[in-house]
Amino acid sequence: MPRRSERAAAPAEAALELRIESLAKGGEGVGRAPDGRVVFVPFTAPGDLVRVAVVARHARWLRGEAVELLEPGPGRTDPLCPLFGVCGGCDWQHLDYPVQLEAKRRILADALERIARVRVPDGFPFHPSPSPYGYRSRARVAARRGRVGFRRRHSHAICAASRCPVLVPALDEPLAALARRPPEPTGEWELSAGTEGGASVARVPVRDSGTHVDVEVAGEWLRVSGGSFLQANALLRERLALAVGDAAGRGGRCLELFAGAGLFTILLARRFTRVLAVESHPGAAADLEENVQTAGLDEVVEILARPVEDAFAGARLAAFRPEVVVLDPPRTGLEPPARDGLPRLGARRLVYVSCDPATLARDVAVLADADYRLASLEGFDLFPQTAHVEALAVMER
Repeated sequence: MPRRSERAAAPAEAALELRIESLAKGGEGVGRAPDGRVVFVPFTAPGDLVRVAVVARHARWLRGEAVELLEPGPGRTDPLCPLFGVCGGCDWQHLDYPVQLEAKRRILADALERIARVRVPDGFPFHPSPSPYGYRSRARVAARRGRVGFRRRHSHAICAASRCPVLVPALDEPLAALARRPPEPTGEWELSAGTEGGASVARVPVRDSGTHVDVEVAGEWLRVSGGSFLQANALLRERLALAVGDAAGRGGRCLELFAGAGLFTILLARRFTRVLAVESHPGAAADLEENVQTAGLDEVVEILARPVEDAFAGARLAAFRPEVVVLDPPRTGLEPPARDGLPRLGARRLVYVSCDPATLARDVAVLADADYRLASLEGFDLFPQTAHVEALAVMER
């Protein structure tokens, strides 16, 4: 945001002076125009008094750009990265970490109460990242015409970068090496770091590149190939995995949907007599099979290497008769075949890991109509400096 001495000219009729009251789910600050309409302003903090140029007008809300910070809010801090505000990766480096956590807690609770119409317990657990920087063990960088870096905000253009403060230290040198010698082909490259410092670099899309890293989670070692999904916060993923295991409990049959490379699968297989794991990505399914065999659990875990929606169209899931279902869908949440078919499996407990509060709330509302109730909720800050929120919701009937 421009400082007081860096004022940008704005048409008088488009200028507003307002106080930022809160943060929206997309990361923007929220204030009120004199006519009562909500105004969304990026890169502002609760308590900020800002002069805003209105850039978009709608019947019920406005969008603006801050052109002058008149008075900083109490939760504002200096960004650590010189590219903040230009690079599209981070939304909230200008916010103190406790302010970020409280905003994410409120965003998660608001989505469930407003969309799913369920009561969220006051003071539900929200787990911070052990460090708000240096946590991310996987990232994609772009290369084009001799430039390497990240996409600019709201653009496909490249913001050149040789360092990123949210990455784990093991990825500093691979990123710097790409920046020193930009690859010839235009495209994206995936950087991944393992638990003991090993790193891999693979061009996207990753197809049988042979690159992988080894990751330890709760005493279990996982092979994760390039392109396979794994929670990116190296500092918090074990706590999330253990929380999923505790929420699932113990028993006879557990169904896992969107299993990935097996972050939860191995722990579940230590707790249940049988685990049926569904994963569609070929590389992740191959990693999952390898990791199950390495753990000596191939007699416990059955793998269905197909899309979740196709699995619901077949007979295997119903025949399995799961007691507990663990699911970690993509940001879009469950597709209708899975959302509608899940209650028919008859599981007594659903353990839902979500990276989007709005789609979680949508799915919770559908499941509530099938007599599932929200039994517990936890938040996990897997992506500090951004507005992204991870949640663990348990539903029972």
